[in-house]
Amino acid sequence: MRHFLTLADYSKEEILEILDLAKQIKTETKNKEFKDYMPKQTLGMIFEKSSTRTRVSFETGIYQLGGVGLFLSSSDIQLGRGEPLSDTSRVISRMVDMVMIRTFGHEKIEEFAKYSKVPVINGLTTEYHPVQLMADYLTIQEAGLDKDLVVAYIGDGNNMAHSWLNMAAKLGFELRIATPKGYEVNADILAKALEMAKESGAKITISNDPKAAVQGTTVVTTDTWVSMGQEDEKEQRLKDFDGYIVDAKMMSLAQEKAIFLHCLPAYRGYEVSEDVLEGSQSLIFDEAENRLHAQKGVMVWLDRQRNA
Repeated sequence: MRHFLTLADYSKEEILEILDLAKQIKTETKNKEFKDYMPKQTLGMIFEKSSTRTRVSFETGIYQLGGVGLFLSSSDIQLGRGEPLSDTSRVISRMVDMVMIRTFGHEKIEEFAKYSKVPVINGLTTEYHPVQLMADYLTIQEAGLDKDLVVAYIGDGNNMAHSWLNMAAKLGFELRIATPKGYEVNADILAKALEMAKESGAKITISNDPKAAVQGTTVVTTDTWVSMGQEDEKEQRLKDFDGYIVDAKMMSLAQEKAIFLHCLPAYRGYEVSEDVLEGSQSLIFDEAENRLHAQKGVMVWLDRQRNA
């Protein structure tokens, strides 16, 4: 049985197959052709970290596929009262058809998947955010930029940076990551991505120079500098990330056709300027909507794999 925990677990062909399915379902949705791909199925949605896009997109998505989403915050279930994760997994997975988890350490979702009888989807962990990357790449495809793709990720070496590493390493495009010193990507995750890149032909570069990273790119992307749980580091982080804002001057270094992406929520004046966020190159709201469609592709693909 397949889970969707990181993009590193998937081949290039499988990732593109899921995206093709997402595009098909998106077209049907736009044409009001709602098909029951997953009739009467239940998606258990476990949230240990709050969310806007993850909850709305998964709950709407499973409904549009013919099923229902069940919201489970950690304060509402025994997991928040100390029940072992393995027990929670074995109980919930006997009652639902699929589980999505948004949590902290990645080892938690790995343990849950180990004991689960149904497919498990990573809605976000501290280390990875694969469903966001599926939406990002779908947006890139729709913009016609997936050929000769060069992506610059500017900012914190966090779960978004790690997921960009995995996507580039699997699909074989060029990725440049620029972070302040002390905020680099995880060394083990980088090493694994570089190893995978040998097969795909991906070109991955890591630096502390955002302007050099953006030069000549077709996609510029960033993320918040202060993620959930880092609020007490805010003042120091704002100092450390000085010079890393994606503003009009930085965007001008990219190709004229370049687009700007951000997983949201965005903090104007910090990681991105107002004019870039609201400008013609910004596709952030197309990207946000594509969470819905990309995740429907993931859910339907996993369901088909389970029933094959």
